Amino acid sequence: MKKSKKPHSWVITVAITTFVLSLFFSYISNTAISTMEVIPGIIILIVVVLLGILFDLIGVSVTIAKEEEFHAKASKKIKGSKTAIKLIRNSEKVSNFCADVIGDICGVISGAISAMIALKLTQSYGMSSSFQFIVSALVASLTVSGKAVTKGIAKKNATKILEIITKIINFD
Repeated sequence: MKKSKKPHSWVITVAITTFVLSLFFSYISNTAISTMEVIPGIIILIVVVLLGILFDLIGVSVTIAKEEEFHAKASKKIKGSKTAIKLIRNSEKVSNFCADVIGDICGVISGAISAMIALKLTQSYGMSSSFQFIVSALVASLTVSGKAVTKGIAKKNATKILEIITKIINFD
């Protein structure tokens, strides 16, 4: 019989993983943004926001998807079905990793990037420092509204989204 891990071991794993990933990506993005022009910085900011929204979509889809649908596909030997079942059975961890770890790291990084971009713009063009608040609020608004839209998409298309994810995971 397999000995189950202690419940807090996942929390410790998530905490350490989040710390390391956040440190790494914050360093890379802040170093890169501080040395580049505003337009490439905005492009990176958009990519980071979209990445956070995408991973939130994945996290919600895995939580909503029905395991039974994939059992039928697995019995027909459809590729990715067994992976989908594993993801659904571990949906709490998958959702936590995708929506919370990756999604929240993207949120923090996009906040830092938007602050650096706003600072560059205010310094370069003599804009009011209140412009920084507007940029931060805009990025937060885009992130939250993007995640709100994808929750509806995930609810309607969880199975299809999970099929796509398993194809990516399995390199199909």
